[in-house]
Amino acid sequence: MVFSSEAERIDKWLWAVRIFRTRSLATDACRAGSVSVNSQPVKPSRDVRPGEVVAVRQGLIHRTLKVRAIPPARVGAKLVATYCEDQTPPAEFAKVRTQRVQQFLARARGSGRPTKRDRRLIDRLLG
Repeated sequence: MVFSSEAERIDKWLWAVRIFRTRSLATDACRAGSVSVNSQPVKPSRDVRPGEVVAVRQGLIHRTLKVRAIPPARVGAKLVATYCEDQTPPAEFAKVRTQRVQQFLARARGSGRPTKRDRRLIDRLLG
């Protein structure tokens, strides 16, 4: 494995460590203000160096990553841990799980109360 100690563009680093599926999505997130390095909002061209803390907002989750090294190219999922340390608290991932359940249980406005049959189906699903 070749570790580069030099700096890399933040959008390229986020794509290389598989935070975003494409580099253009990483660039768009930087431009939208969803990415910050050391608590400072960044542009896509900002260089990131080992030791810096990157915060990324992806939907409901606020991920916190510490840069360990700069990958030479996009890495496989198994190698991501060698290039970044995920410091995201487990509560962030729990928020997404509870939100999915709430969205599933949400009823259309004006549809009224659940019927007895609906309640039984919900109880069977959750129980």
